[in-house]
Amino acid sequence: MKPLFAGALFCALLSTAALAALKDGDPAPDFTLQAALAGKSFTFRLSEALKKGPVVLYFYPKSFTKGCTIEAHDFAENAENFAAAGASLIGLSSDTIETQIDFSSKECRDKFPVAADPDAAVIRSYDALRTKPSASGAMVADRISYVIAPDGKIIYAYQDSAPEKHIENTLAAVRQWREQHKP
Repeated sequence: MKPLFAGALFCALLSTAALAALKDGDPAPDFTLQAALAGKSFTFRLSEALKKGPVVLYFYPKSFTKGCTIEAHDFAENAENFAAAGASLIGLSSDTIETQIDFSSKECRDKFPVAADPDAAVIRSYDALRTKPSASGAMVADRISYVIAPDGKIIYAYQDSAPEKHIENTLAAVRQWREQHKP
């Protein structure tokens, strides 16, 4: 890769990451929500997940839509890579738990959980509510991904309506964090 191109790419990644609502170093709001994994519901607590290592929390607009399905497939294909780097994954949208139960099996391929936030309380706490309503008029989450360190601080934030770079960028951030925090 040519130095000029690499520098431009790095700046583009930084500038896109800077768009995210919460920034590196901000405390990640703790939350407890109903979630689904492999078609079964359970209670997800961010504080409990952080006890095991970093958490990649990604917000997405709506289950079973084209971009959100692509993103879920990509995260599912890389779930083992995130686990190998010591991180867990959770997707979150304003869909109901019934929708998430179905989405967790079909599109997340039983690899990681998705949480239901139908009143958008958590979405709002992360300032991730899309500024304009969806085509149906419903308020939905923006496509934002966060990497949260075990101390509850955000170490990486990335916002882009296109799903393709969310996995690559968050995995790189987790690996970089892991490298800096080797035992």
